[in-house]
Amino acid sequence: MTRTVSLLLFLSVLLLSQLAVAEDSVPGFRSTDLPLPRFVSLRSDKVYVRTGPALRYPIKWVYKREEMPVEIVQEFDSWRKITDFEGEAGWIHQSLLSGERTVLIQSDDLVPLREGFSSESRMMARLEPDVVAIVDKCISEWCRIEAEGYRGWVQRNFLWGIYEDEELN
Repeated sequence: MTRTVSLLLFLSVLLLSQLAVAEDSVPGFRSTDLPLPRFVSLRSDKVYVRTGPALRYPIKWVYKREEMPVEIVQEFDSWRKITDFEGEAGWIHQSLLSGERTVLIQSDDLVPLREGFSSESRMMARLEPDVVAIVDKCISEWCRIEAEGYRGWVQRNFLWGIYEDEELN
């Protein structure tokens, strides 16, 4: 009997160690080969964020801002765990997300939108905090964006939705 218990204990430990392998290798956890984390945007102006990766989980909150950038940090089947610019996390169905890259203006003051990627370039507009913009290209510490009918360059440090060393062409 002791040998049977030892064998069962050994098999249980072996099984648990196999399940403890990184989530990426467990079937059902990763449904794409896209990198994690990565930025995407909201596809709709009404997006439900849930406490877990299924409809049976309660809604935590509702986003009401189409194109807002979010960061995918985990995948489970057709669900994506996201974080937002405030650090809040929850689960969203993949159908409510878009691969279009957007950024959020993050500043206490107006942010200059410039004609070129230099502080010396002519200022075309000033963007208010929390404006959502489509990001087109990033070079060094500058990104070319389109917002409020304007297209120009903004310093990267005023943007949430792009990684510090990420370059977009």
